[in-house]
Amino acid sequence: MSIFSSILHKIFDHSPKAAAASAPSSSAAASPQATPSQPAPTQAAPTQAAPTSEAGQTSAAPQLGQADVEAILADLAAKKGGGGNWKTSIVDLLRLLDLDSSLTARKELASELNVHAGEHGSAEQNIALSKAVWQQLAQNGGKVPDSLRS
Repeated sequence: MSIFSSILHKIFDHSPKAAAASAPSSSAAASPQATPSQPAPTQAAPTQAAPTSEAGQTSAAPQLGQADVEAILADLAAKKGGGGNWKTSIVDLLRLLDLDSSLTARKELASELNVHAGEHGSAEQNIALSKAVWQQLAQNGGKVPDSLRS
């Protein structure tokens, strides 16, 4: 799995939409026959979360479905007691998501996202990587403030 796909999965797993999609399926398992009107929405939730690309092909990474990425990460940071400067620091963002933030991982992420700013590990490249990640999150359906994409 690519590093960016891992980022998407971590954010998607913490989104309220993902939590809501998993909650009905567990309660449906506990009581399979609730009412005739309830099964349709419960069964539709997983299909809506199915990842697809712009061309309509299934992809390995989930689509965020207009999830408020900044709010999801702020909530996660609050639960972890801070999260550092995850809005502008790629290292802090990766750490917040419990992902590898090593130079090797950032080199791989730079390659995935076609980021060629500065030397590997430099502040210039880390800033460019952070902006590229926010842009990709927005392109994958996440709601990302313009201030984080530019």
